[in-house]
Amino acid sequence: MKSGYLAISADATELHIRKGEAMSEYILTIFEIVGVIAFAASGAIAGIEKKMDIFGVSILGLTTAVGGGVIRDLILGITPPMTFRNPVYATMAIIVSFVVFFAVAKKPSFKYRHYYDILMFIMDSIGLGIFTVIGINTAYTSNPDYGIFLLVFVGVVTGVGGGIMRDIMAGNPPYVFVKHFYACASIIGALLCVYSRPYIGSVYSMFLGTAAVILLRFLAARFRWSLPKPR
Repeated sequence: MKSGYLAISADATELHIRKGEAMSEYILTIFEIVGVIAFAASGAIAGIEKKMDIFGVSILGLTTAVGGGVIRDLILGITPPMTFRNPVYATMAIIVSFVVFFAVAKKPSFKYRHYYDILMFIMDSIGLGIFTVIGINTAYTSNPDYGIFLLVFVGVVTGVGGGIMRDIMAGNPPYVFVKHFYACASIIGALLCVYSRPYIGSVYSMFLGTAAVILLRFLAARFRWSLPKPR
């Protein structure tokens, strides 16, 4: 009788674990979709501001959305990178870029520049936060024994890599080097995600890291936080 009870209990525990894993995968997928949309939109807006054609806008949106992930996979030894093995997110990034192009490209840029800048800031902040924690989660999945330095480094590279490639291709100084509290916000969010994961689990630590990055970016913009620069 007792052995039967233990068997039922073990089955229930295994079912609970499977449900938890399924929920984690579902939330991770939502994170990735939102991140791709946000970064693709920011890349497309950057291309529109540079008066690129629809091909250039879509390439910029695609690069911003998947560029950081490609660099991350190469660092972790995941070859070929997931973007090329499962191009669903790359396709999504191109579609988002097309939508943004036809939605805003025909409007006079001098009149709507302020709104472009606000939308660019919001999308970039969301993408930065989400891709920072996705990079950390990918590293954990690849090897849970990775050290904190590598986890944080990979998270930050995933967050800022696509934006750096976008800015270089658009002929702008990379955000990470000139804008207020950009990479620093990613580093702080990555540290929070890594250190909180053993205590609150992967899902909640990802929410915490993402929220921290977005909040810091908004606070930095509101109070004009900036790192020291030469006069």
